[in-house]
Amino acid sequence: MRIAFLTAPEGVEQVELTDPWQAAVDAGHEPVLVSTESGEIQAFNHLDKADTFSVDEVVGEASAESFGGLVLPGGVANPDLLRTDGKAVAFVRDFFEQGQPVAAICHAPWTLVEADVVRGRVLTSWPSLATDLRNAGATWVDEQVKICDHGPSKLVTSRKPDDLKAFCEAFLDVFTQEAR
Repeated sequence: MRIAFLTAPEGVEQVELTDPWQAAVDAGHEPVLVSTESGEIQAFNHLDKADTFSVDEVVGEASAESFGGLVLPGGVANPDLLRTDGKAVAFVRDFFEQGQPVAAICHAPWTLVEADVVRGRVLTSWPSLATDLRNAGATWVDEQVKICDHGPSKLVTSRKPDDLKAFCEAFLDVFTQEAR
């Protein structure tokens, strides 16, 4: 399965990109780095620059139909930049409209709020997003990982890097079950 990993050109929390990416590879899937600009993205370890990664596809040219699922890594700046890019928001919304599974960790649900896809959903995130998610119509829970099927597509969310093992297991299980 081709899995889109959507990030902004900078600000993604490196471990929230690399751990799920490696889990997808280990499970036999094809992760694809999608960003709002071509070239490379700059990852971070919290507030410090980390590694760079090559972009495979640009969001304005990518289609949700060519993927089996979407992973949204966190980092504070990453989803904040994504939610201001109309093409990125539309790309995320397309996965929900097509009933494809989506996984988001840490601050990544900010992009889901902007895409207006959390209303009626139950999800978790970094705790500082709880009010934003509630205001967008979601029910926020403080759990290591939450799988929500209250909508056209399954949504897997997690709180933070410490939850990555559970997050990876959950999203891979859901994506495999939902494979077309």
